[in-house]
Amino acid sequence: MSARRKARKRALDFLYEADIRGASALDLLASRPAEELSQGDYVGQLLHGVEEHRLKIDELITTYAQGWDMDRMPAIDRNILRIALLEILWLEGLDDQIAISEAVEIATELSTDDSAKYINGVLGRIVILKPSFAL
Repeated sequence: MSARRKARKRALDFLYEADIRGASALDLLASRPAEELSQGDYVGQLLHGVEEHRLKIDELITTYAQGWDMDRMPAIDRNILRIALLEILWLEGLDDQIAISEAVEIATELSTDDSAKYINGVLGRIVILKPSFAL
């Protein structure tokens, strides 16, 4: 498993825990000892980015996740989408298709049987429309 995949999964752990506890993922990150955090730099970058762009990310999920309200969507899927959208729309140096592929593979491993296809569809629509977004 690549270092970036491990970092994505670790960031997903923090985002999922924050969702369940009603806490801040950044506060959870800060509360962990540094030696517990492998791939800490990229985990931190993902968590800070999701926090910084959370309103726009959630707006995009709500708009393009047809048939799902944010509250009804499985927390794991919601947070996989948050990480992938951050990588696609705000982080430089990562091909959009890699971000989509990573999100789909993590969903296949950690979520429901239908999640991978659903996440692929949502992210695919957003990538097509990406040039028209005012970010």
